[in-house]
This record gives sequence, structure tokens and C-alpha cells, in this order.
Amino acid sequence: MELTGAEITVRCLADEGVEYLFGYPGGAVLHIYDELFKQDRVKHILVRHEQAAVHAADGYARACQKPGVVLVTSGPGATNAVTGIATAYMDSIPMVILTGQVPTHAIGQDAFQEVDSIGITRPCVKHNFLVKDVHDLAATIKKAFYIATTGRPGPVVVDIPKDITMARCEYSYPTSVSLRSYNPVVKGHSGQIRKALNLLLEAKRPMIYAGGGVVLGEAAAELTQLVRSLGFPCTNTLMGLGGFPASDPQYMGMLGMHGTYEANMAMQHCDVLLAVGARFDDRVIGNPKHFFQEDRRIIHIDVDPSSISKRVKVDVPIVGDVKDVLSEMSRQIAAGTQKPDAAALKSWWTQIELWRARDCLKYDRTSAIIKPQMVIEKLWEVTGGDAIVTSDVGQHQMWAAQFYRFDKPRRWLNSGGLGTMGVGLPYAMGALLAHPDAAVACVTGEASIQMCIQELSTCKQYRMPVKILNLNNRYMGMVRQWQEFFHGNRYAESYMDALPDFVKLAESYGHVGIRIEKPADIEPAIREAFARKNELVFMDFITDQTENVFPMVPGGKGLSEMILV
Repeated sequence: MELTGAEITVRCLADEGVEYLFGYPGGAVLHIYDELFKQDRVKHILVRHEQAAVHAADGYARACQKPGVVLVTSGPGATNAVTGIATAYMDSIPMVILTGQVPTHAIGQDAFQEVDSIGITRPCVKHNFLVKDVHDLAATIKKAFYIATTGRPGPVVVDIPKDITMARCEYSYPTSVSLRSYNPVVKGHSGQIRKALNLLLEAKRPMIYAGGGVVLGEAAAELTQLVRSLGFPCTNTLMGLGGFPASDPQYMGMLGMHGTYEANMAMQHCDVLLAVGARFDDRVIGNPKHFFQEDRRIIHIDVDPSSISKRVKVDVPIVGDVKDVLSEMSRQIAAGTQKPDAAALKSWWTQIELWRARDCLKYDRTSAIIKPQMVIEKLWEVTGGDAIVTSDVGQHQMWAAQFYRFDKPRRWLNSGGLGTMGVGLPYAMGALLAHPDAAVACVTGEASIQMCIQELSTCKQYRMPVKILNLNNRYMGMVRQWQEFFHGNRYAESYMDALPDFVKLAESYGHVGIRIEKPADIEPAIREAFARKNELVFMDFITDQTENVFPMVPGGKGLSEMILV
């Protein structure tokens, strides 16, 4: 039996095992929406803005091991989705985005709601397709899922003209895909692994630096086993939090621009560095010239060969799946007789403990004004460290990363590479759909939350009991901090002097709003919020306007050039 392109699209999603489709209808995709209406295998989540559709699908993918899937219309639907696509691309999140397009005969004619979706998205996708023949539609969608989820994950766009959704052909969904030009390497080179182990076992001042690839590659258990067997210190990037347990004594805390003193100093002064699923970006190592003032040997494991020696030249590159490579490393260590230099390692830990003694995350716990750090600490205590925490971008994001101790992967969802304000609430929506019984908290600020605040409506429609913690300092906090440090206290356009009453705003959407102004009320408010298991609760914490995020490595400086107070 022949099916229309719209029927084929929906059948492909169902046969691919897609549970949730995030989207917003429009003229170019109405045939697809009509077919969605006729079935119940794929559940559609109606957001209030296409950017939020992509963010919510992104959050869903970050919270589980499945790709996020999006459907938007042509023109403004596609352009509204670009920020979400770029966000997912920067953080290597597996997604498939279906965009509507004007009929094939109208492409290039400046038709109503036409944009070049392929050209616009090319710089921020892993791959994209324009379907020109309905006979290619099913195979193209299969390729999109394969490319998005294998190797280094990423978003893939499939642009579908309206006439393709009306054309007919026989339906057959491929069971597998083989692409001659795309064959990701999974198994690491055994010779390179042996070289890496020789370096590690001879090290006097070793360090293990793990990034988001550990989380995406489901390699947290393998990393933890390797780190504990070696007895080495380990640090995680912002995207790698939870990849190694924060409660483990070998954990150094997060590194980088707002990383701990001990993590940054150990990273700078180690003699052998093992980098796992990380990319040495500017927020992690600061100035590369400063980083290379110290002589060290670097081992880099990554599934993406283009990430190796991209910013920092490495000595032993290992291309492969991090889970597979780390397992092989542990196997060879267990089978061999060589062990780490115990005396040198003891001396190295003595130095690390001296750095730790600086207590770089201390803050005033006696303040009569709410300190944002305390809000995060109380959130950790109330949830037992077991919540899924999403965040927007800014000071609140850094405080959440510093003070919520993540022991498990996929519990921390935030925009690292692109730094996109507004992701927190849609991420929380996606996380709740991935884990309906989980406690999900969105840590945000009064500037970020307004970027996608219309999604409070989506949360009401689908009964999503997100707990929102708004660290409200009446400023674009991180902008204000940079203006204080580097722009002579000239707070140009960073003061939010026309804020809504967030309690009333939450209530107007049918949710619960709580305003908290005293430190003593922080814990009771959070406990009350989580006791309301079936309700969205918006907690508006009025926090210290002058509080800054420390430590801080200024832009262009090196890891050891931290501002501590």
C-alpha cells in the first residue's frame, strides 16, 4: 500500500522508537500534523515557541540515552529553531529536527515563509538533508537518526517540502544504514593505549581531566573504576559533572574559569594529563600559551578525531569510544604488574591537599541577605543530591555547578558551549518526560527565565511539576560581574529595573509561586516545593545583588591566575 510523505514521516518516527515529538504547527507541515492526529504511537508536545521545542528535545536527550526529535514549520519556524540547534551542536547532543519547506517548485522563488534552512543551519549541524523525492524520505530519516546518534553525537536537520508530504510511494523503513563516507571509529588503537598506560604509570604528578564525552558515551562507571584503581586526582568540566562522583575524595571539583583552586592548580602543574572526552576549550584551560609554560605529556581520548590537537597539541592521541577505551585501560592495568609510583603519588596528594586548604568556595554564611550559594546547598540537602538539575546561563549556572555535588551522570543539564539563556525551563520539561518520577529542579535567574517563560503554559498543559529556583539579584548577574571587574563599574544595560512579580506571574499560568527573602526561609520553601509533587512551584529567591562567582580566571589569563576573593 502506498503512503503519503506525511504518513511516511510519522511511520518512520514510530518505527524508530520515538516516544516524544516536540513541535509547533504551521502551513508547511500541516499534512504531517494531520497524520500525527490520527495515531497514538508518537506523542506530540506542543510548546509555545520553536526555540523551546528544540531546547526541550535537547533536554530530553541529555537526560536519557535517546535522541531528541523536533518538528517545526518553514520560514520563521525553522529560523526560531536555529538557536536550539546551535546549542545542541556545541554540546554534541543527538537530535533530529524535521523542518517544513515550501513546495519544491517554489524553492528559490522567495515564496511565502521560505528560508534556505539547509544553508542557514549548515554551520551548526552535524549534517542536514533536503528531501527532493518522496522515495528518498524514509531512507533519509533513517540516515538522520544514524548520523545523529553515532560517533560524536549532534543535531541533524531534515528539510521536507510540502509537496513531498503529499506525494505517495510504498513505505519501507531501512533496518540499518551504511554510509561510505561516514564510519566512526569505536575501538581505540591497542598500541596507543599501551603508550598511554606507560606514561600514566610512570607519572609523578598525574591528573585525569574528564569532559562531557564521558556522560554522552555512558562511560561514568568505566572512568570511576580507572580513577580509583590508579589513585589519581580527577576533575570534571562543566559538561562532565557527574561523570566522576563529586563525593569521592579523589575528586578535585570542576576546573576552568570558575573551577576550584585545587583543580586548576593540579591541572596546570601535573606532569602527565589524561583527557577523556573533553576538548581543551577556552573556558577550561584559559590561555594556551600559559598552559604550556609547564612541561607535561598529554594523552587525549576522544571519539572525534577533529577534536584531538585542535587547541592543544597532545602526545598520545587515542581515537575511539571512551567507554571502550577506558575499559581496555582498566583491563590492561589489572592484567599487568606495573603500578603507579606510590611515593611520588603521596607527595603529589600532599601538595593537592595544601591547595584544597585554601577553601576557595567559602562565602559569608552569616549574611542577613540570601546568598545564592546557600540556596544551591539547601537544594542539594533537600533532594539528597539525587535531583535532575537544569540551569540557565549566568552566575546561577556557575553556583549550581560549584555547590550541587553531582554523583551521577545525566543529572546536570545546562548549555555549556553556546551559553544559551532560556534553556533551563525547556530542559526541565524534557527531563521530566524522560524521567516522569524524578525530582527536577530548574536553577535560573530573573533575566534568563524570561527568555522562554511562555513555556509555563506548556508545563500547565502537560502537568509538568518542575521546581523553579529563581536566584533573583535584579541584575544580569554575570554581565554585571564582568562590568564590575573589567569595565569600571559601568553597569551598561545590565540592571533589570522592570521585573514582573514572578509569584503573580506563576499564579497567572495556574502554578504555585513563593517569594523568599530571608535565609532562614530557604530550606522550608524548598521542602514545601518538593512536597507539592504534582505542581509546578516557582520560588523567587531575593538574593544579594553584590555577590560574585569565585574563583574566576579572567579572559586571556592562565589557570593559575585566578581571582579568589
